[in-house]
Amino acid sequence: MSEEIRLHRDVEAIAIPAGSTQKLAAGTEVVITQDLGGTFTVHVPHAGGLFRIQGKDADALGRTVARADRSPRGGKAGEDEIWAVLKTCYDPEIPVNIVDLGLVYSLEMKQSGGGGQRVEVKMTLTAQGCGMGPSIAADARQKILSLEGVQEAQVDVVWDPPWGPQMISAEGRKRLGME
Repeated sequence: MSEEIRLHRDVEAIAIPAGSTQKLAAGTEVVITQDLGGTFTVHVPHAGGLFRIQGKDADALGRTVARADRSPRGGKAGEDEIWAVLKTCYDPEIPVNIVDLGLVYSLEMKQSGGGGQRVEVKMTLTAQGCGMGPSIAADARQKILSLEGVQEAQVDVVWDPPWGPQMISAEGRKRLGME
């Protein structure tokens, strides 16, 4: 996918891989390189790099982001719903979700003090120097918190065990052309 457009309004974007926030002005030419999980990765030829634009700012790209109904039938999210929402989180440089990339090491559900659920996730990144780590973890946390009954969510980036390509799922390998 690569489609060149001009931004319809100013937008805050996250530089890849630095992770710093930068304002992109209305009228800036961008090329959408990835549109997955409710976020957009764009190449900005005149700024010389890649940026992530959040779904809430899709209108700046002339797009909309469909909101999936994430409410479970019983009222409280279970482990299946949490895994499903984690599969909507992407590294902006890789067209495979963080679950299929093998980046999520653990998911624990506990009761929180207020009667809701507390979700704790441990995940890693494909490289320790990736500045997008905090952004990817924050995206996962926000999406978990959007689930019915989840009162608290903590997503920690860990480095043990070290990530390797053998951790990619069969679906991820297929998507990356590795099989």
